[in-house]
Amino acid sequence: MGRKRKGRDISGWLVIDKPAGITSTSVVNKVRWALEAKKAGHAGTLDPEATGVLAVALGEATKTVPFITDALKAYRFVVRLGQATNTDDAEGEVIAESDARPTDEQIKDALGGFLGDIMQVPPKFSAVKIDGERAYKLARDGDEDFEIAARPLWVEELVMTDRPDADHVELEMTCGKGGYVRSIARDLGAALGCHGHVLHLRRIWSGPFEAEDGLTLDQVIEMERTPALDEHLLPLEEGLADLPEVKTTEQGAAKMRNGNPGLVIATDVEYGDECWASLNGEAVAVGVFKAGELHPSRVFVRG
Repeated sequence: MGRKRKGRDISGWLVIDKPAGITSTSVVNKVRWALEAKKAGHAGTLDPEATGVLAVALGEATKTVPFITDALKAYRFVVRLGQATNTDDAEGEVIAESDARPTDEQIKDALGGFLGDIMQVPPKFSAVKIDGERAYKLARDGDEDFEIAARPLWVEELVMTDRPDADHVELEMTCGKGGYVRSIARDLGAALGCHGHVLHLRRIWSGPFEAEDGLTLDQVIEMERTPALDEHLLPLEEGLADLPEVKTTEQGAAKMRNGNPGLVIATDVEYGDECWASLNGEAVAVGVFKAGELHPSRVFVRG
């Protein structure tokens, strides 16, 4: 028999305003310890030097992580023009420089090429796997001859918000799943003929979660293992904000909890739509709507 995991059966979301200088995994571990939770995860990694919203899922809320990962996210970042680095951010070594500096209008014109459905090559210092190895490990080992295949990315918005001086430009981007801001900075610099890398990066919102509503790690530590921290937990249903909701009955909920289709009352969904079923406001299951029933793919277990 496997060892029973210690901790509380606690479910919900805790939104953290992540500071620079710590990994996303470390933040999750601190939150899990502070709440004495059995299970925790996060919805979308931030680079160690990046700041902003990191939504930590606890318990049954971890089953909703994919829906936050797939949701739109917004970033505010500063691009250092005139320099390329091997990591595409300020942590790396400068590998190319240019004296060329684009005008504001040239930058705005170039941004249009990064809107909509684009193909993006992740940075070599990233967690992308190459033949079973993480790209960043290959890069750190000095094997930088490998290639990373371009991946599709949806960019909803990319605008210039400030130009403090010739060397720097502040941008805001709203994008879908899998976007690398470092790649945007690198490719924008290439398009402008001057090189570029990310100097500062902040995720300002992710799906329904906003950085300005998040707790700092200092606040988490101050309230750790007290009821005060529990009061900041958001319900797991927050992770389903982008999915339509359908209502079910006690009988329908019982069937879905056993993995079977259950009767639901639906008005704004069509056959084949993914949605979530609720009973008295609490999520019962996520699944596909077919002929008046929800066919569950994820079932939530309430203590």
